[in-house]
Amino acid sequence: MKTFHSYIGGELVPGGETKLVENPATEEPCGAYTAYTPELIDQALVAARDAFPVWSRTPLEERVAWMQKLSDALEARRDEIVAMLVAETGKPQDNAEYDYSMLPECLHFFSEEVKRVRGEIIPDRTGQYVHQLMHHPIGVVVGFLAWNFPLLNVGYKIGPSIASGCACIIKPSRTTPLATALVGEVMASIDFPKGVVNIILGEDREVASALLTSEIPAMITMIGSTAAGCKLMQTASTSVKHYSLELGGNAPAIVYPDFDPELAAERIVGLKLANSGQVCVSPNRCFVHESVLDAFLTKAKELMAGYHFGAGAGPEPRMGPIMVESHMEELLDKVTDAVNAGAEIIYGGERVDKETCPIGHYMQPTLMLCDRSLNLCCDEIFGPILPVIPFGDNDDIIEWANDCPYGLASYVFTNNLENANACADRLEYGSICINEPYYSVELPHGGLKQSGIGKDCSHLSLAEYFDVKRITTRRG
Repeated sequence: MKTFHSYIGGELVPGGETKLVENPATEEPCGAYTAYTPELIDQALVAARDAFPVWSRTPLEERVAWMQKLSDALEARRDEIVAMLVAETGKPQDNAEYDYSMLPECLHFFSEEVKRVRGEIIPDRTGQYVHQLMHHPIGVVVGFLAWNFPLLNVGYKIGPSIASGCACIIKPSRTTPLATALVGEVMASIDFPKGVVNIILGEDREVASALLTSEIPAMITMIGSTAAGCKLMQTASTSVKHYSLELGGNAPAIVYPDFDPELAAERIVGLKLANSGQVCVSPNRCFVHESVLDAFLTKAKELMAGYHFGAGAGPEPRMGPIMVESHMEELLDKVTDAVNAGAEIIYGGERVDKETCPIGHYMQPTLMLCDRSLNLCCDEIFGPILPVIPFGDNDDIIEWANDCPYGLASYVFTNNLENANACADRLEYGSICINEPYYSVELPHGGLKQSGIGKDCSHLSLAEYFDVKRITTRRG
């Protein structure tokens, strides 16, 4: 079993206590890491601070070349990295391949997008002045990552940071830190410029407190829960910092009667069960018109019954385990509480039986018929439970969909373009997908209301990593 170390100042640096990481599919250790020490955190902060002035002045062509070199080095060890993802997350093979692939894809995208960052001339109404806007890297960035997509999250953070000329410190989740630590090994192997990227391994809260209270970081970025985001901003208030936070969601999916209910079921269930429901944009509340409810439920149940279970390669469609056992217990409790409050289980609702999965944190795909007032429908589920809520012609379904504090993602299924546009106008969500879920690094990703600040992906994410200066020169 391999032991990983933090990557600081261009080197792999052993920490203190050795911590084991459990494979949720086997319930056995799949690797270990040496946890941070206070000295390592100070070392990382200083390394990033010292690297920033040099990296921010490094010619763009050289920064882009380093991003390509890193991408090539990652590809050379692709199989090893994907295998580690499967081991520490329990993901099916295709999901692990996707998770990995987003890292080099982000490196490529941001290395191209940064070439389009330009200054701007602002017209002067008097004709006496020249006004220019200039973009300058914001400084040291600290990124906290969620456990559900380890390397996709790395790509979302180091892509724009490296491209813009910032220096960053990455803190992966203690639940799934090993693939990210392996990225640090790859960077060390190619002598990536020292201090531009640093990766600290260890307990989440303890490392977070030390990084957030420092006055060195100029920007804090995170993928996590809304509660964690609020706590983060409180802790970081020792100095003024910029924030880019992708937080909790409670995504509605609305199925109108003019859309094929079976096709809607295929697309909603497919996204719902991706990564075992552990996806921030997963459909959380499914509103289905009463006239197509039976057809939708029948198809959704059929689809869920066709899933196989297991990590890595195997029969498809395939679901891996819930990555954290305590979270699976919470999910099962949510089902029980909903049933006690009047919900009906259409399919699933329990652990996968021991005969099918003797070991591992596996939960059945679960389809429930619910009232929208149930607690199950009021907060993020983050698991393979799909609550379905019927609606009729006289119901203001958009008001129902907006009736929550979150605003990350939403889905509408209708063949009426006028209706689709009306829904998009009223829905209070950062992403609105009509008739099919679609996400890409080229498209901005971020929430409204309590779902976050700022954007991941697209040119809007890159803009987060720049300060904008205004320069005014008087003519003559």
